[in-house]
Amino acid sequence: MDIRPAAQCRWDLVALGEVMLRFDPGDRRVWSARSFEVWEGGGEYNVARALRRCFGMRTSVVTAFADNPVGRLLEDLIYQGGVDQSHVRWVPYDGAGRAVRNGLNFTERGFGVRAAVGCADRGNTAASQLKPGDIAWDAIFGAEGARWLHTGGVFAALSAGTALVAAEAMKAARASGAIVSYDLNYRPSLWAASDARDVNSGLAELADVLVGNEEDYTAALGFAVHGTDADYSRIEPGAYDDMLAAVLARYPNLTFAAVTLRRADSATRNDWGAICRGARGCWSATPRAGLEIYDRVGGGDSFASGLIYGLLTGDDPQRAVDLGAAHGALAMTTPGDTSMATLAEVERVARGGTARIVR
Repeated sequence: MDIRPAAQCRWDLVALGEVMLRFDPGDRRVWSARSFEVWEGGGEYNVARALRRCFGMRTSVVTAFADNPVGRLLEDLIYQGGVDQSHVRWVPYDGAGRAVRNGLNFTERGFGVRAAVGCADRGNTAASQLKPGDIAWDAIFGAEGARWLHTGGVFAALSAGTALVAAEAMKAARASGAIVSYDLNYRPSLWAASDARDVNSGLAELADVLVGNEEDYTAALGFAVHGTDADYSRIEPGAYDDMLAAVLARYPNLTFAAVTLRRADSATRNDWGAICRGARGCWSATPRAGLEIYDRVGGGDSFASGLIYGLLTGDDPQRAVDLGAAHGALAMTTPGDTSMATLAEVERVARGGTARIVR
């Protein structure tokens, strides 16, 4: 990959997406909880935060908030993550949320046979109302300079306008020489199936790196996976290798396509793996059977950030996919959407390190 030198850019990565306030009921159900812990999170933002906090890279987020105490709480949480907020768009609040508001996400972690559950409250949010022309992409990719843009299907699904903003950003990034990654991140609650395939197919044509899980490539782009159960109760990496080859054939603009593989024995025990395919071949991460899960939300985003870090810092796709899978595994051992792992931990797990105490 022809990546812009770090010395020429202010940002290693810029993320475009919505950041919501997550309400976590801990061990309880959302409907029976009497207190919640709050975190910030969002598919695209999580990648920027992990690259800053875990991998030490310079990142910025492009999003929008309603200017009220909830928006300022999100601002404060993002400060803790170290992601630059100079490109956050603040929208005046009308006092009741009639015209604009901030997104909320209530998420149960799940346990055993009880699956994790998410309940989003994100209609009419500031980020969903972004439209082409709202963001000064020439300043971000020109005057400031960015090596990488990351966005995805969650942001593109929010409205017809956000899909257009994603396309605008991806075109501006590519014109500047930045690498573009797109995480399909399919959410059935946000898409009608026909819209998902039409919109995601067009945006995939503007990406250099495409990321998704087992279901995303089928639901968002229509690729069939042969030799694997429809409910993903079996993971057959070879079947996904063939699928990724078909993805690269359909989208010759792509340098890499990657997929995370998960088989859920229960909410708290999953098989976990990943593969990445490019023109030079296919690379599989070390499979992790029976991985114990504390909070599964953000595992895919953490894979994406580890993969991107590996590609930004070298030309070894095997190292990149190993770092991504290790980081995703670690992120699912802690609460919240965002990673609490360190680079040393990621590298140790990627090398096959065990959970024996470190002291």
